[in-house]
Amino acid sequence: MAELSLHIPNVQGRTIAVLGLGRTGMATAERLIASGARVLAWDDSETARMAAPADILVDLHNVDWSQIDGLVMSPGIPLTHPAPHPVAAAAKAAGKPIGSDIALLAVAQPTSRFVCITGTNGKSTTTTLIAHILKAAGKSVEVGGNLGQAALTLRPLGPDGIYVLELSSYQLDLTPSPIADIAILLNITPDHLDRHGGMEGYIASKQSILRPKGRSSIGIVGIDDEPCRKTFETLKDKGRRLVPISVAGPVAGGIYVQGGILVDAIRGEPHKIVDLKTIPTLPGPHNWQNAAAAYLATKALGLSVQDIVAGLQSYPGLAHRQELVTTIAGVRYVNDSKATNADAAAKALACYDNIYWIIGGRAKDGGLAGLENFYPKIRHGFLIGEAAAAFAKQIGRAFPLTQCGTLDKAVAAAHVLAQREKKEGAVVLLAPACASWDQFPNFEIRGQRFRALVEELAAKQGGA
Repeated sequence: MAELSLHIPNVQGRTIAVLGLGRTGMATAERLIASGARVLAWDDSETARMAAPADILVDLHNVDWSQIDGLVMSPGIPLTHPAPHPVAAAAKAAGKPIGSDIALLAVAQPTSRFVCITGTNGKSTTTTLIAHILKAAGKSVEVGGNLGQAALTLRPLGPDGIYVLELSSYQLDLTPSPIADIAILLNITPDHLDRHGGMEGYIASKQSILRPKGRSSIGIVGIDDEPCRKTFETLKDKGRRLVPISVAGPVAGGIYVQGGILVDAIRGEPHKIVDLKTIPTLPGPHNWQNAAAAYLATKALGLSVQDIVAGLQSYPGLAHRQELVTTIAGVRYVNDSKATNADAAAKALACYDNIYWIIGGRAKDGGLAGLENFYPKIRHGFLIGEAAAAFAKQIGRAFPLTQCGTLDKAVAAAHVLAQREKKEGAVVLLAPACASWDQFPNFEIRGQRFRALVEELAAKQGGA
């Protein structure tokens, strides 16, 4: 019987600094203490400090680093750009190792297998899809990292277990040792450039997931964007075995999707696996890329094609990612709150016609650039949040717009217009192309509010 909580080896009697006391930092502090370490913890936010145990609080801006063995940082804290956090800079100057909760999990569970997923878009769907397929096949699985639970709150699994971890570029920067038995790099488009000193630094961060971990480690690389294609060509003969995936057409020695059909060509002769167009929870080419990665990862873990296909077909979908909330009088209401940048919003816009589009929030660099080809599909736009005025200027007269300000007003206005016009295939789509922080703590709460508003409308009208 496995122990109920993770034990981190080799920390007993050592002094470890923990910077950041949110969900990740608190879980890290608790596990380190339970494993016998002395923890000195700090957060620059007074609110976060007030929620932490007083006996571990030490201002890490004013400590003697010669008396500290290492630093564990939460991923939201800058390690390099735009400037390293002063505590990180002091630890580095003192020659102390700087790590993450992800790295500690790998040390705590050396006999388990790790599937690690990164990419600018699609990593949450791919993570949950892989975990779903594995669980449906009876495997012992834990899911976490950038998605869901903090890594050090996951159950210890031992040699039969598989950890499926979504990793952000920030987490990868803090995890210098390779931990992935199966590493997945889905795609790279511009994002978080200020934290990585530009596109080159961001690409390097994402590429780091592919560092080899022994001869049996496998890397899965989407080759449909230029940075990932170059990554594959550069690294394919160096260490980790790399396998390409594509939704743009056939690819030798890899997995691809053609006309919605998932095809396995790893051993040369192409074999049709499943028609992804028949799976409603995986709509559009971006989800087909996720499915291709999940198929290859789970096959590498020993699952049969039959079990993988069954898992793909029973996947319930990811909350806040093209989540069909309900259908009211023929109009679908889709929650894609996780579309926090233009590239992610494009994935949703590609899947529908006659769109009543709710957009806005705190804009990312470039705003809506790159979405112009989708404008003919949009019946009306409903603008919310800080970006509303800038987006109105960017869109111009491409399609009609209503300034709504808040999500509540936008849902109400979109509902009225969509129900009045009764267009075939009409969709009220929340795909904000923005961060949520101007009006909501995170994209999940924004999506939950959209869902609640739609459910209220459905209750008034009797639903589908």
